Amino acid sequence: MIVTQTIADCRHERGKLGRLALVPTMGALHIGHISLIEIAKRHAEKVAVSIFVNPTQFGPREDFKKYPRPIEADLTKCRDAGVDLVFNPSEDQMYPPKLSAELQLDMPGLSAVLEGRIRPQHFRGVCQVVAKLFNILSPQAAVFGQKDYQQFIIIKSMVQSLDWPVEIIPAPTVRDPDGMALSSRNKYLSTAERLRGLSISKALFAARDEFAKGIVQTNRLLATMQHILLDPGSQGRVPLAVDYVAAVDAETLKNVEVISKPAVLALAARVGATRLIDNVILEP
Repeated sequence: MIVTQTIADCRHERGKLGRLALVPTMGALHIGHISLIEIAKRHAEKVAVSIFVNPTQFGPREDFKKYPRPIEADLTKCRDAGVDLVFNPSEDQMYPPKLSAELQLDMPGLSAVLEGRIRPQHFRGVCQVVAKLFNILSPQAAVFGQKDYQQFIIIKSMVQSLDWPVEIIPAPTVRDPDGMALSSRNKYLSTAERLRGLSISKALFAARDEFAKGIVQTNRLLATMQHILLDPGSQGRVPLAVDYVAAVDAETLKNVEVISKPAVLALAARVGATRLIDNVILEP
């Protein structure tokens, strides 16, 4: 496995490879990331993983400085997973101080809702870093997890809008046995907070079950989710603050009242000091 820290070295090593699938990450790799790598292997002869905690997608009061960076453990996991190339640049490599102006990319019709309403600069930073990674590594395919569903749709739309020859491949959300979606931020949770956080997946699964039984009115599905989220009950008494609960079209991310085509139930909540997101995809 080749590990590079500079753009020049990364481009040089990438030039030796053939068809390449990229898995962009911010490190702190877990089983969910490994599943992305396995999917990438099915779409290209070679697989690259980027490990970069991107400052431009964090807000001023978010966890950029404390975001976990276990680079040696991450490299071991990449090596064990059969990754061919790792790009682990510094912040100065990706955003040189000499640049006099900052590039901004956005898909405002998709980025102003859900996460974008709570974190207004977030997706500009995501689009910015993904565009740079695509230009540096020139992948033929890239894999994005559907736990960050809005991100997946925005990146897919950006690629289509810019006519980039990159296939954007979705990867299903990977969950722990208790139902919680895997996330690098889960390690911030105490035992009590994790127990409380389980109400997030419980709420989504309950609404999904109702949909499977024929309920297609989203106000009823959202009411079920809200009831479970706001009832501490058996999930513990740690505070949980809901940022949003929504039912949106799977392509446009616009709110829907009746599910007649693919839709997404999405939610975000803060458990203690940790913010978690999750979703389920519903297909009639």
